[in-house]
Amino acid sequence: MKSLAALLRQGGMPLPYATSSPLEIVEIDLTPPGPGEVLVKIESAGICHSDLSVVNGSRQRPLPLIAGHESAGVVLELGAGVKGLKVGDHVTSVFLPSCGLCSECTSGTPAFCSVGATSNARGEMIGGGTRISFNGAPVQHYNGVSCYSQYAVLDERSLIKLPDDIPFDIAALFGCALLTGIGAVRNSAHAKPGQSLGVWGLGGVGLSALIGAVISKASPIFAIDPVASKRKLALELGADFALDPHENLRDHLPAGVLVAIECAGRADTLKAAYEATSRGGTTVTVGLPPASEMLSISALSLVADVKTIRGSYLGSANPRVDIPEFVDFWRAGKLPVEKLLTSVSPMSQVNEAMDALHGAQVVRQVIHPH
Repeated sequence: MKSLAALLRQGGMPLPYATSSPLEIVEIDLTPPGPGEVLVKIESAGICHSDLSVVNGSRQRPLPLIAGHESAGVVLELGAGVKGLKVGDHVTSVFLPSCGLCSECTSGTPAFCSVGATSNARGEMIGGGTRISFNGAPVQHYNGVSCYSQYAVLDERSLIKLPDDIPFDIAALFGCALLTGIGAVRNSAHAKPGQSLGVWGLGGVGLSALIGAVISKASPIFAIDPVASKRKLALELGADFALDPHENLRDHLPAGVLVAIECAGRADTLKAAYEATSRGGTTVTVGLPPASEMLSISALSLVADVKTIRGSYLGSANPRVDIPEFVDFWRAGKLPVEKLLTSVSPMSQVNEAMDALHGAQVVRQVIHPH
């Protein structure tokens, strides 16, 4: 099957991307879905910092690849043995497929699936190999999704069925931004009502974490970001304080926050979040900084202040449990996803969208492949 898609041949090309065009719109070939696989018409795809980190070269992945890992669409065709979906179903993608058989999956932590993580690192489907080619040469998948494309072949384990009445631009954010941000608060930090909480970095994931804090009834809630418009939005979403990073959180809460969520993907921001964490508190990091960045903290403080640092990937979530709950929150008006959408653009403007994300003035952008 033919599909227009955004092909990345080389990371680290110069800014602005609107000029250097690292993501090239080309016509690819897709093989039909194999056993356990699904052909999806991609209706909406989110622009996430994880995609930017591959484009700018700070996160290495096998190239060439078709980018994109946050999407929503419609099932067009089923491979043999697919039981949980049918043609016409609306779906959102999850960027870490879970095999269901490894020790992580069988222990109830599919977000830690070692099989899915290995296939993602190889640029392959979880079932092995690639279903994408360009001019006869194989092209790698990105996190098993590759949704900057009109159509995509995904493993059934990378898809979650959603109700048909959720707009695609909203549904696209369920599988990454919301899952990662809300999951960091609820599944990783286990935030409880009345606990003080801070969020560092107010992009799509960070503001989702803020929403998760509001849902969890944390109090007070601090939102920290250098961009004034994001701080303003954070207050609208329920933050009690919105601070510039140069402000001292402890001027407002001398003991510091019991829960700190770092979403900026920078080692210096993680250090700031840790230092603003109270005695006995927990710092959760979801950002993906360049591998070269090192974290330097007082080793003594971990013991003397009884602190915890925890990494959170995919929000430490079980997507098949968490995403249906997010749907309920959205229907109840507790999940104002619409406020996270900065813009909607055609896929032909994907490089401009990457420029906007690099400029840090946007929250979540969505592109339409068709």
